[in-house]
Amino acid sequence: MKKLLSIFTTLFLALAASGQTYPVPEFSNEVYCLRKESSKVVRLEKVTAKVETKTKMGGIGGAENGYVMEGDRSSVRLTGGANISFVFTTGAAVQSTNPAADSTMRANGIDPAMLQGAGIATDPSGSITLYRSETSKGQRKIYLMKTPGMLPFGGKKIKSSVQMGFSVKKIKDGYWELVLDKKLPAGEYIFLMASTSAMGMVTGSATLFAFGLDE
Repeated sequence: MKKLLSIFTTLFLALAASGQTYPVPEFSNEVYCLRKESSKVVRLEKVTAKVETKTKMGGIGGAENGYVMEGDRSSVRLTGGANISFVFTTGAAVQSTNPAADSTMRANGIDPAMLQGAGIATDPSGSITLYRSETSKGQRKIYLMKTPGMLPFGGKKIKSSVQMGFSVKKIKDGYWELVLDKKLPAGEYIFLMASTSAMGMVTGSATLFAFGLDE
């Protein structure tokens, strides 16, 4: 009897450990940190920025372009790099409540069910990138490209800020978990979400979600 009870207890604990609750973030189209041990989400520091381009000595000394956030440290501090991931939601799928409209669409060869969740079928891996930001003069920066310029005024290599890999796991329609490929070292990080609007693509505007990771 004791052995049977022990088996059931072990099985229960294993099932409980394997289960993960995904809370719904308050705001859609934002990256949140997911604390797995508490099944709670943490809202990240958020700003909208346009791509900035700077040159040195008219380009002779090099050039750089990227995004800037004020402050050398994020106001959002996280710990335990091995036990965090991130979530992103576009909001709930739109449900039709108009039978007449549904009937009209069917008459025209359109299945209303195909429109539920329109615009949320694609995961965010194509529009969201995670960078380790660089700190300089009270600012956090993401360099898309830094060109060295002409010697002896510039450096030797073209470089950009370090991208941190993650995989995308679908939780349900319009809701994904961004699972880090490896543990992040302590530092300042920024998720860059590129604008999908026509004006945003012209100006290079993006939404930035920042956090700092402490030991």
